[in-house]
Amino acid sequence: MHVPVPPHREGGTSFPSPHDIPAGHHAKPAIDCDGAETKDMAYGLLRVLNDEDEAVGDWDPKLDVETLRQALEHMVRIRAYDDRMMKMQRQGRLSFYMKCLGEEAVSVGAAMAMENRDIVIPSYRQQGLLFVRGRNMVDMISHCITNSNDNVKGRQMPVHYSWKEGNFVSISSPVGTQFPQAVGAAMAFAYRGEDSIACSWLGEGTSAQGDFHYGLNFASVYRAPCVLVVVNNQWAISTHRNLAHGGPSFAARGIPYDVASMRVDGQDFLAVYAAHKWATERARAGHGPTLLEMYTYRGDSHSSSDDPSIYRPGNEYDSWPLGDPVDRLKAHLMKLGEWDDERHAELEEQCTKEIIVAYKEAEKHGTLKDGPFPSVSTLFEDVYEKEPWHLLEQRGEVGI
Repeated sequence: MHVPVPPHREGGTSFPSPHDIPAGHHAKPAIDCDGAETKDMAYGLLRVLNDEDEAVGDWDPKLDVETLRQALEHMVRIRAYDDRMMKMQRQGRLSFYMKCLGEEAVSVGAAMAMENRDIVIPSYRQQGLLFVRGRNMVDMISHCITNSNDNVKGRQMPVHYSWKEGNFVSISSPVGTQFPQAVGAAMAFAYRGEDSIACSWLGEGTSAQGDFHYGLNFASVYRAPCVLVVVNNQWAISTHRNLAHGGPSFAARGIPYDVASMRVDGQDFLAVYAAHKWATERARAGHGPTLLEMYTYRGDSHSSSDDPSIYRPGNEYDSWPLGDPVDRLKAHLMKLGEWDDERHAELEEQCTKEIIVAYKEAEKHGTLKDGPFPSVSTLFEDVYEKEPWHLLEQRGEVGI
C-alpha cells in the first residue's frame, strides 16, 4: 500500500514545487477559451512578479501605484489584526482564532478584482474579503468576542464571520459545503439574468471530499458564472498536501470537467489579482466557471487549537521559495520608487494603533468573560417562524 510522504522537509532543500517557472512564462488566453486550452496553466504556475521585483508578462494587470499601495495597506492591516486577535485569544478574551499569515494576497487580490455585488462564500483565512469590502473592524471583533454587538448573536464560532450587507456568506465549520452552495448561487444569478457572480474558497485538504467534485460537475454542466478556488497552503490541520491528491496539481482536476483551470502564485498579489480578474470577466460574460489553485503557504498554526511543531519544522515558512506576500508587494513598490522602509514602518504602527482602538471600542459592548450574556430564551429565537411543539416543550422545561 502506497502512503504519500510530506512534499518537503526542514531547510527548504527539497521543495518539488513549480516555483522555478519564471514570471511571465504563460500567455493570457481569451476569456471565451475552452477549458482544455488552459491545461498548461493548470500544470504550470502563473507569476507576474519576477525575482527582481518587476511586473512582467501578459498577465501584468498594470495597476496604478495608488491601487498597489492600497493593496499593501490591506495586507499589513490584516496581519496586524491577526497578531492582535491571537494575543487576545491567548489572554482568554476570545475562545478561538485563525490567522492567515502568508495568505493575505489570496483574499485581498480576489476581493479587489471582484465587484461588491458578487457573492463570496469563503473558507477560513479569507479575512481580506471583509477588509477590502469595508467591513467595520469593531463589528468583526465584536463577533469574535461574542458580545451584544455580534451580528450573529453568538451563534457562530469566532472568525466564522457573516455579513449580509457585504454579500459575505457565513463560514461553515463542516468544510467543503461552500463549493456546491456557490455554484447554486451562480446558477440562480444566471437564471434570473443578473450579471453577478459567485466565488468560493476551500483548502487543499478539503478538496479530497465529494463536495469539491459535486461543485465542479454542476459548474461545468450548467456553465455557472462562478470562480472556485483551492487554497493550497501545503498543510491541512495536521496532514500534508500529498494526502489530498494523487496528481501534479489541484488545478489539474478541473481539466477533465472542461473547466478553465490555472495554478497561481499565491504570494504574488499581482498574479492573484490578474487571475481573478480574468476569471470574473469570463464568468460575467457567460463563458462559464474557472478553477483556481492558489499555491501558497500557511505560515502559522492552523488555528489557536493547533501546535504545528508536532508535524512540521518550525522554520519551514522562512524557507518557502515563493516568499512572503507582504514583503514581495512592498519590494515591488520600492522598485518603482513609490515606497520605502520608513513609510512601511509608519503603516505598520498606524494599523496596530487602529486595531487597539477598535478592540477597546468593541469591548464596550461586552466581553467574553464578563458579559452581558444573552438570555436563555435566545436559544429558541431566529430558527422557526412558528415554533414547533418540541421547542415549546423545551421552553417550558427551562421556565420561559
